[in-house]
Amino acid sequence: MSARKKIIVSESPNIDTAVSELDRAFSERRTVILIGNCWVNYQGRASSKLKPGERIVIIKEDGSVLVHRSRGYEPVNWQPPGCFLKAYKDGDALVITAIRKSPHETVSIYFSRVYFISALHLLDEGEFSLYASEEDMKRAILTKPSLIEDGFKPISYEKKIKPGFIDVYGVDKDGRMVVVEIKRRTAGKEAVLQLAKYIESLKVSVGREVRGILAAPQISKEARNLLISLGLDFKRVDPKKCSEILRKTEDKRIMDFFQT
Repeated sequence: MSARKKIIVSESPNIDTAVSELDRAFSERRTVILIGNCWVNYQGRASSKLKPGERIVIIKEDGSVLVHRSRGYEPVNWQPPGCFLKAYKDGDALVITAIRKSPHETVSIYFSRVYFISALHLLDEGEFSLYASEEDMKRAILTKPSLIEDGFKPISYEKKIKPGFIDVYGVDKDGRMVVVEIKRRTAGKEAVLQLAKYIESLKVSVGREVRGILAAPQISKEARNLLISLGLDFKRVDPKKCSEILRKTEDKRIMDFFQT
């Protein structure tokens, strides 16, 4: 097969053929997709074993490795970019090792049978923009309350009151109650009026001062003027930053899983 081929596909290769194709793919820094029956051993900061099953393995050109089950979006085993990759035959099995130097970690994937191999040269220079839903923004605020302000402590979310549901409800550093209304896009006059209704309803039930904060990426001029006249606050919250916070939180959970 020509080295210039963009895509190399092999269906049900024997182990010797699979080793040969993987060696070539790794040396050419191709992205590899394998499907087959495999089991996985991990050794590093912790250790884990994944018993045999039919799975999808993705090995990217930067040396990152992901082992996926047939359900779910998270890998059950993975290695970050920069791994040294090697494929070899051990008895009747194909073995792929992904070794990370610092910290030293090794993922070894054993295939008793390979159903499919695809080795690809991929061109991807498109910019990636992160967008978060209002639900994502709420989760990010609950994860990192300082997105609203230093000292803010959430107490509840989706709190039901007579006019509707408060997105996030908490107290500020001075102990005052705070109602946070979240909007994914530019906040308009309607959002300010909605926040004001929540505050007035809550004041009646708690009998104390309640602050209102409108959290959104932007606010219209009309809405800002109304916000000021009602004594409410605006906090710019970037959906992209919220997405990054959630992604880092998920990455940390995955790392914590492998360290336990």
